[in-house]
Amino acid sequence: MQCALKFACSAAPPSSASIAPLLFPNTHNNKKKLRNGCSIRAELSDDNDPLLQAAINSASLRFHETHRQDPLFIDPYAGCFVSTHTQMDMETKAKQYCIATKFIDDKLLSTVNHMDGLKQVVLLSDGMDTRPYRLNWLSSTIMFDISPLRVFQKAAEKLDGVGAKIPQRCLFLHVPLETPNIQETLVTKGFNCTRPSVWAIQGLPLMTLVSFEEILLTVSGMAMKGCLFFGELPAWLAETGIGNKSSTKKWINNIFMSYGFKVDMISYDEVAKRLSKVVKPGDYEKILFVAEQLRCSDDQMETWRKELQRVDEDGDEEGFEDL
Repeated sequence: MQCALKFACSAAPPSSASIAPLLFPNTHNNKKKLRNGCSIRAELSDDNDPLLQAAINSASLRFHETHRQDPLFIDPYAGCFVSTHTQMDMETKAKQYCIATKFIDDKLLSTVNHMDGLKQVVLLSDGMDTRPYRLNWLSSTIMFDISPLRVFQKAAEKLDGVGAKIPQRCLFLHVPLETPNIQETLVTKGFNCTRPSVWAIQGLPLMTLVSFEEILLTVSGMAMKGCLFFGELPAWLAETGIGNKSSTKKWINNIFMSYGFKVDMISYDEVAKRLSKVVKPGDYEKILFVAEQLRCSDDQMETWRKELQRVDEDGDEEGFEDL
């Protein structure tokens, strides 16, 4: 299976013409023509890179949560990403994001703790996900981060500067979001499609519904039967009113089932209640979900196909000998 993922960052789906040149310099003409016939190459800086700024905004939310009197989680590394002039609407965004972050943290660790042997974790992130450094991973955990290369490189420099370390006997590998074939690259880096894995998404830049379907196609092809895929998605993907829960639930059930997943929408209110927190009533910009893979991975299917072929061939040979 070959699958090229196309993404960009926004709270709502932007036009592909405005974002794609930032992510695909080899396939789009990113030169702007001047009136005199000359051209200049558009360059991204830290201030005008939407992917970098979105990642910094999320890091800022984690930084502020860490320094609350009763934090949901501690992110000791978020501060190295945050500039002094970063301002966020903490009241409307922080609680939802931090509740989702805590939920994903706990779900990752509880799932990994039930895996035997090699533990494979795939994080679909904004490039500044500090989970590989701040969570208490068991030994023999291999983590793959799929995120924008430029953001990840910036984050890696900052984390190295503050002495962040991966837990001993664990491995952390990055797969650039811009990679033409995500699945092939994961396998090249050591991902084993015949072993259990857990997949989590939060902050991954999404441009269109098609790009999310490509994610589902990738996870469906690589995750074994029974593996979990969970996290947070932008609500605009449902292409329904954010407040229309029945329509959103129907949409998410249909799209996940079409790729072999049984999915449950998770209520932010219920998660907040379990955490003894109160969330302001109203519409949410995100969808929290947990999905279970019902199909076998592509590699599992291929293994079984070869085994069935071998059995058939052995049976044919035995029948020939009887004659």
